[in-house]
Amino acid sequence: MTLSMQRPDHRDLTSREVADRLAIRELVDAYAHCADRRDVEGQMSLFTADTEFLVYMDSRNAAPTQAIHGRDGLRPVFENLSTYEATTHFNGQCTVTWAPDSATGISYCLAHHVRSDGPGRSLMIASIRYLDHFVKLDGHWYFRQRKLMVDWIDTRPMGAG
Repeated sequence: MTLSMQRPDHRDLTSREVADRLAIRELVDAYAHCADRRDVEGQMSLFTADTEFLVYMDSRNAAPTQAIHGRDGLRPVFENLSTYEATTHFNGQCTVTWAPDSATGISYCLAHHVRSDGPGRSLMIASIRYLDHFVKLDGHWYFRQRKLMVDWIDTRPMGAG
């Protein structure tokens, strides 16, 4: 997936494209919101039935460490977030290449995961890039493919909460 990093020219955007770009950004943000609220059903509903979700725990490796095909396969991944005391996903820049019924994009996220281990707590921060393929079905945007690329992880002890 290659996206031009040139300065975008938005002078000729149609109202449809503007609305679609906003809807795509809201889709990306809804994913993070559902994850942090442990809304597994809501998170799964953001994907097409035939979705592909690929996890690369080391973004430098060409092969995914986990490949999920189909929306139903996402449930255990999203339910696994409940093993954390709390999570907070901060979405950053999001670049989209748009077409009327499909789009591709790259979005950045810092994902914070708090774990309680007996009397101790730890914070894991992951720098994630999502490489996405979006589709528009029945007027709504969905993830058709989501590649979760982990660029780095830092884990550290936390004070008492």
